Amino acid sequence: MTADQIQVVVAVLQSRWSKSDWLVNGKELPKDRRCTDIPWLIIFMLFCLGMVFICGFAVATGGASRLLTGYDSYGNSCGRNNSKIEGVPLSGRDMSQNKYVFFLDPCNLDLLNRKIKSIALCVSKCPDMELKTYGAVKAFALQNGSDLCSYEITPTRYESHGDRFTKCPKLPVQPSKPLPVFRRCVPMEIGCYAEFFQGFITFVSDNTVLRRVLAGVVTSKEVIIGLCVLALVLSLIMMAVIRYITKLLVYILTCLVIVGSTGGVAVLWWLYADHKKALDNNSTSAIGKEVTSDNVKALLVYAIVATVFTVILLLVIFFMRKRVALTISLFHVAGKVFIHLPMLVLQPFLTFLSLMLFWVYWISVLLFLGTSGTPVKNNSTGFVEYRMEGPLQYTVWYHVVGLIWISEFILAFQQMTTALAVASYYFTRDKSTMTSTPILSAMLQTIRYHLGTIAKGSFIITLVKIPRLILTYISSQLKGKENACARCMLKACICCLWCLEKCLAYLNQNAYTATAIKSTNFCTSASEAFILLVENALRVATINTVGDFVLFMGKILIVATTAFSGILALNYQREYTVWVLPLLIVCVFAFLVAHCFLSVYENVVDVLFLCFAVDCKYRDGSPGKEYFMDKSLMEFVENNRKGGLNKERGDEKEMKLMTRGGTLA
Repeated sequence: MTADQIQVVVAVLQSRWSKSDWLVNGKELPKDRRCTDIPWLIIFMLFCLGMVFICGFAVATGGASRLLTGYDSYGNSCGRNNSKIEGVPLSGRDMSQNKYVFFLDPCNLDLLNRKIKSIALCVSKCPDMELKTYGAVKAFALQNGSDLCSYEITPTRYESHGDRFTKCPKLPVQPSKPLPVFRRCVPMEIGCYAEFFQGFITFVSDNTVLRRVLAGVVTSKEVIIGLCVLALVLSLIMMAVIRYITKLLVYILTCLVIVGSTGGVAVLWWLYADHKKALDNNSTSAIGKEVTSDNVKALLVYAIVATVFTVILLLVIFFMRKRVALTISLFHVAGKVFIHLPMLVLQPFLTFLSLMLFWVYWISVLLFLGTSGTPVKNNSTGFVEYRMEGPLQYTVWYHVVGLIWISEFILAFQQMTTALAVASYYFTRDKSTMTSTPILSAMLQTIRYHLGTIAKGSFIITLVKIPRLILTYISSQLKGKENACARCMLKACICCLWCLEKCLAYLNQNAYTATAIKSTNFCTSASEAFILLVENALRVATINTVGDFVLFMGKILIVATTAFSGILALNYQREYTVWVLPLLIVCVFAFLVAHCFLSVYENVVDVLFLCFAVDCKYRDGSPGKEYFMDKSLMEFVENNRKGGLNKERGDEKEMKLMTRGGTLA
């Protein structure tokens, strides 16, 4: 495609936005919106129907009931009358009275396949006492009517049967109790599950230390809860005051960068001069002279590279100093947004709750699928397994794609809701006329008009994420088996896909903002957002670097304050000999809460920037084309305009002097 063709495409895209544009006419954000990307909404709904079909299939084929009630190694579902399975003599039994699943060796765990490698039986009662001999197992079976050996062995033959070591429970039989819902007999002594915690215990290397650490968590739970609440309060306070301290943080950052870079360069040149002087004075031995000579060369290279880097850095800071003012103004306006839209703070919690509910549903259906299908005898073990055969075996992969797509859809819904609410605030001149529930209105508008756009944007992320996850899985499976070249290529592909995913996610977020402003479809919005980002590339870079650093400093401040408070609180409890784990839990929670709140702040700043770019592009502040922006942003525009006028006047004056000088000559 030639440069002329590219200009034509850009002009067409811009004309789509300029025709009957409410921005040009001076109106506010239109209330009458139109539905966008309806075909993609239909595709997404059909996909969700497929997810529902998979769940219905798992329930209809007995997967759900077998997961809840359990089944034995011969294909009999516990708690019901069963049909005969061909080739399995012990199948087809009436287990109406035997409602619990009992494992002969519950501690024989297959960690790789995440299952118990033991014969499972349906019993009427879990052993509630320790049985040390087969005689005790026999007495328990005769007394309670609960056979603990395989069905072909009668209780009277438990002590003498030749297969009692393989088809009877491993001695001693630990006391167990059934799970409330899943009806599995679980040993009350968890010592046999120590293999799960072996790595952690080995890391700790001392069981007494482990007990003290866990005891510290249990006994300091009130302090942990109090510190978590403190982290929540600090996050809210930080969101309220960050717009006032942004300017200070930016100045501190700039000073630290300038002092650190110039100081580092000065030290390198000083070390170079000192080593050069020692070398010229021959004050070292022959061996030391060679070492000093190498050091002089290395220091010279380091000093030159550091000097070039510092000069470039200082030039960038000098030329981007005015754009830093835009970041400060945007943070100031973002603080006002949260004053008018306080419910924005709850958006991450609603998204987290939605994701949790969906993930619980997804995991439940996945477990249903694990026990669905037709019973098949495993010839190597002689036991029955339930497998899905034919096309139905690919339903698991369909289910995995649904996990990624719907999760991305839920995250995109939050982004679209935030964009609609913030854009409505930005393009409303009289803030008092806004609805009393702007977040709810934005959610309803998203549901009514823009679910198709969200479905399309989230599907694009899914298309990139799936191959990345597949390559990551392959890399983990081939670890230590592939050669260095293959490993390097695999890592490079994963890295490229990760970078592409992040770029698309950022573009998607801005496309949702463009859709919120203009109610256009995804492709048109993404094109316009991309053009605006390219036209304001330096501003975008400044906001993403300075703004992210300011928010990162806010997160560190919250975590540090919470940790310091935790140290003071736990220090008064002298009986806690080990309280490192409680403090670590508090710090992790504080960082997650701070990230949750301040990421919303970051999203609001990004939305405000795109609204500001659209406002500057289609309006010039003249009568009839007044800006929608806040006063702080207006001051930034006016300062830039004055700077531009002064530069033009200086250029005109210089041209006049040059012309006059030419005439005199």
